[in-house]
Amino acid sequence: MIVHLIDGTYELFRHFYGERRFNKGADRPYGAVVGVLQTVLQMIESGDTYLGVATDHVIESFRNQLWAGYKTGTGIERALRAQFHPLEEALAAMGVVVWPMIELEADDALASAARIASGDRQVQKVAIWTPDKDLAQCVRDTRVVQIDGRRKIIRDAAGIREKFGVDPPLIPDLLALVGDAADGYPGIAGFGAKTAAKLLNLYGPIESFPPNILGGQRDLALLFKQLATLRTDAPLFENVETLRWRGATSAFGAWAERMEAPRLLERCEKAAGP
Repeated sequence: MIVHLIDGTYELFRHFYGERRFNKGADRPYGAVVGVLQTVLQMIESGDTYLGVATDHVIESFRNQLWAGYKTGTGIERALRAQFHPLEEALAAMGVVVWPMIELEADDALASAARIASGDRQVQKVAIWTPDKDLAQCVRDTRVVQIDGRRKIIRDAAGIREKFGVDPPLIPDLLALVGDAADGYPGIAGFGAKTAAKLLNLYGPIESFPPNILGGQRDLALLFKQLATLRTDAPLFENVETLRWRGATSAFGAWAERMEAPRLLERCEKAAGP
């Protein structure tokens, strides 16, 4: 079997702003939610029935206590924020496993789920659906891959190295040195992507760097590495069989009506079979 792990927060943002190209700012209350459900249901209809969706129930996490500039929910449009929790509820009603994260982030849930699923001998492959460079650290050979669905790109470990210049385990070190504007930390002054990759390939992780390379900025680099390192210890599930989609729940009919998307219910019923 193939286990599919989906970044629900990314998908919600993608569909929200995708709709903006056509609705001229007249946002439908559940427009982005419907878009995410359609994406997930399309996967199910294609036969990919082992799946889980990770979401940021709140934007902040333990990392905000480590670095004052770490990303927050500030600036998220009200119409988009209002769809965060409905997405989780609608997915659960549709019978999809959802992991709403509070102290950890959705990325941590994806990393934890990938670790658990890849350790199961029944699982042939784990596919992490997000373009977020943080998740590149979770890729393992061809067994755990990262998929950018919008660009239709699949990256295994060789693909990660080709893109970033380092192997997946060194991605947190790379991000620590070059920074991650999306997550709100700047990296270490003077380190571009090529220089950072060259040093990491030469010396290994930051902890192994000779003292003169980072000097007084070593502790800061290690802090940024801590921010970039995804947690893999979230106890999300024990058996991958719990991820198998078995059809929508009895609550989904009300959700389909509320979202003015009756076709979703019809498709779920058809996908579930007799």
